[in-house]
Amino acid sequence: MDSNWKSVSIGQICSIKRGASPRPIQEWMTEEEGIPWVKISDANSGKGKFINETVVKIKNGGKNHSVEVFPGDLILSNSATPGLPRLMGIYACIHDGWLLLREFKGVKKEYLFYVLEKERANLLAKGNGSIFTNLKTDILREHEISLPPINVQIAIAHILGTLDEKIELNRKTNETLEKIAKAIFKSWFITFDPVRAKEEGRSTGLSDEISELFPDSFEDSELGEIPAGWKISSIGDIAQVIDCLHSKKPIRQKEGELLLQLSNIRDNGILDVSDQYLIASEDYQKWISRLETQEGDCVITNVGRVGAVSQVPPGIKAALGRNMTAVRPKDFFPFPTLILEYLLSPLGRNEIQLNIDVGTILNALNVKSIPKLRIPLPGIDICKHYEGLVRPMRQRMEQINTENKNIALVRDTLLPKLISGEVRIPDAEKMLEEVGI
Repeated sequence: MDSNWKSVSIGQICSIKRGASPRPIQEWMTEEEGIPWVKISDANSGKGKFINETVVKIKNGGKNHSVEVFPGDLILSNSATPGLPRLMGIYACIHDGWLLLREFKGVKKEYLFYVLEKERANLLAKGNGSIFTNLKTDILREHEISLPPINVQIAIAHILGTLDEKIELNRKTNETLEKIAKAIFKSWFITFDPVRAKEEGRSTGLSDEISELFPDSFEDSELGEIPAGWKISSIGDIAQVIDCLHSKKPIRQKEGELLLQLSNIRDNGILDVSDQYLIASEDYQKWISRLETQEGDCVITNVGRVGAVSQVPPGIKAALGRNMTAVRPKDFFPFPTLILEYLLSPLGRNEIQLNIDVGTILNALNVKSIPKLRIPLPGIDICKHYEGLVRPMRQRMEQINTENKNIALVRDTLLPKLISGEVRIPDAEKMLEEVGI
């Protein structure tokens, strides 16, 4: 450590205040009005209940019913998932599972955020609790860290912040692409907007080539009104449905071949293999006896998060783990993105719900039910145009997901080395240049 760095306790460089949970909470909580009330479980989801606005004004026994936080405030979880730092993005009130850090002295708030990330394991080791680890305020206050000069703090926070900003920008781009892909599917295959427009004599907003493919009237079907000339098909008509191997899960190895897990399935249809469950080659050969995944395959979960779906991106070869089923387009229907968007859509979700087997312990989507999922389909030309529009969006989402994994790896490598002084600022800046940031 550089001689200009000094050892300080966190209590020396900021104030620490615990959040609050108003009692009785039911009197203060609402579904959709008031001030957001942030619990530990809301740290990543951004969801949660709200607190009546009067809760922060009224005092009881000299104590506020809740603790206000503002955009930019630094908070740290002290229970359930202790040691988790967050910089607030909204005005809210915080649950008593959070600690609020303010009144910084000789330390940049943004730098302290990254220090707390690095120190999380050390803080956890000092926590206590018979069921959940709790991080008491005094533990945090007395915990010592190494503090460099302000100019170094600013530089370190800037480097790490730049990486985080790029990750967040990529995440928002993926959200936008996902919304566009869903909107096109809904318009063409659920609400049938082009058909309604033609029926009413309005422009479809599509190119003449595509618009001409849609009819201008509807007919009845078992799923309700559908465009004239379309038919109700099933997933089994257009795709192979291939079950996983029902066998004991192989032992995880440090090196080997990829076995997909339920945790690899993301809600946005992306297959994320950042956490790779690797198995021995002999086990892998056994587990791909029915199927080895390939680009475009949809992977759907049978239990747990029933019906969660992801699509296999280019370059990923893997075996299906337990409680998974693959949906692979048949040769005459080379439209994997259409199948994916259907399975992610309200129409597909409803069909999945109708086919779930309700159990005493776990609900399940039986592999025999997946081919029965119904979908209204037009002629092949509309499917071809849809795939041509949306597949590039999905490909870009897959590329961004890979890019974010690489950026996160650089960030997670640099963070402890920068905070400890092991890596100097110029060296870190050079690493960023090498990854194009």
